[in-house]
Amino acid sequence: MMGGTTKSQSLGLKLVVLILASLFLNVFFGYYYVRRTVGREKSDWSASAAEEAEEAGAVYCSGHGRAYLDGKVVDGEPVCECNTCYTGEDCSLLTPDCPADANSGDPLFLEPYWRRNAARSAVLVAGWHRMSYRSYGDSPISLELERYIRLLHDAVGNAVTDGRFIVFGIGSSQLLNAAVHSLSPDAVNVNSSSSPASVVATVPFYGLYKSQTEFFDSREYEWEGAAANWVNSSASSSSKFVEFVTSPNNPDGLLMKSALDGSSVIHDHAYYWPHYTAIPTPADEEVMTFTASKVSGHAGSRFGWALVKNKSVYQKMLQYLSMNTLSMSVDTQLRMLKIFKVILAELRNEGDIFKFGYKILNRRWTELNNIMSPSRRFSLQKLSPQYCSYFQKIRDPSPAYAWVKCEREEDADCEAVLKEAGIISRAGTAFDAESRYTRLSLIKTNDDFDQLLLKIEALVSKELLSSI
Repeated sequence: MMGGTTKSQSLGLKLVVLILASLFLNVFFGYYYVRRTVGREKSDWSASAAEEAEEAGAVYCSGHGRAYLDGKVVDGEPVCECNTCYTGEDCSLLTPDCPADANSGDPLFLEPYWRRNAARSAVLVAGWHRMSYRSYGDSPISLELERYIRLLHDAVGNAVTDGRFIVFGIGSSQLLNAAVHSLSPDAVNVNSSSSPASVVATVPFYGLYKSQTEFFDSREYEWEGAAANWVNSSASSSSKFVEFVTSPNNPDGLLMKSALDGSSVIHDHAYYWPHYTAIPTPADEEVMTFTASKVSGHAGSRFGWALVKNKSVYQKMLQYLSMNTLSMSVDTQLRMLKIFKVILAELRNEGDIFKFGYKILNRRWTELNNIMSPSRRFSLQKLSPQYCSYFQKIRDPSPAYAWVKCEREEDADCEAVLKEAGIISRAGTAFDAESRYTRLSLIKTNDDFDQLLLKIEALVSKELLSSI
């Protein structure tokens, strides 16, 4: 009896263990199934949004265009938007005798980089994302984005960020006039004895400085033209000057310094990144402006920032921007945060955006130089190799623009000369320079640059044949 009882107890114990194990497995797999099902339900909105974006990105445009979610739609489907000189349903048809458009500074040469990094740089924005006016508490800017901007400057070595305040703007264009306003005497009060600040720049200069200053027509400041006109002037010692210094300069790519002693200076460093220029040392000035359009190529996102040393100037810029637009778009800030994270993660690796951009622009500059160097009718600005602290070596030039001079006396209007040859450029007069200068953009699409090279080569070949 004792043996039978023991055997029965042993079988009972095994049965209990099996039942408990079965219950545990049922609970575990049930919990796992519920978690997966709930998680899938929660991510349905993101999955469908991603699928929609990927379908637009997958539209075949033969490498000469792209389709967008918010672009042209036919029969409910996004269709190709073609590059200049290309047409057809898939952008595969080259338009005969199409002029080469080298006018704008649209930085589409970086588009292939972001196509390669499409998954890593994508941002999904929910319909409920930061709907409030007060999206970051008391701050109008994302502190995380500010942190990544400081990290980017520190890693690249192109600007000092310690002890600087950061202001965000709708592109650097908005920040330029905000800085002029903030550096000018308070002339709003009609009883004030302060005279308006004189706003100046060194020729050739980016035309927006002049057009913005004149357009806003403030009592605090007025446009006074070329800085060189005031260097030895007696008025320069008694007047308040706000000077724009663009370095590298737009249009000629030269590293510039202030021309007037004692002036309040706005340093426009839109192109002070390693794909456009050597970085000898970090910029360390009172007011420095930058723009995402040139560092990452995202011109359409309209995002810029300023590094400001003086707290009073910083506060005046914030007040200007608050009155102007209230605050910066939170959607733009979210996208740029993701973009800067990708850039930082790849610095000095195979996916380095600066190595990628430099390789393209250096090749374009070299090819253009090789074609134009035999010409006596046209010349380009002289740029020399320089040591770059980012690449830690002497690097060859890679400017954003070619600054072309028509050397013949009869070619007084260089823009018109190139236009007759099928090349659209930006006249030197737009930069307050002589009309025998004109600017060619080197930062547009590969298609734009290829068209430009063909037209330039034909123009120089015609000149050389005529001299035989």
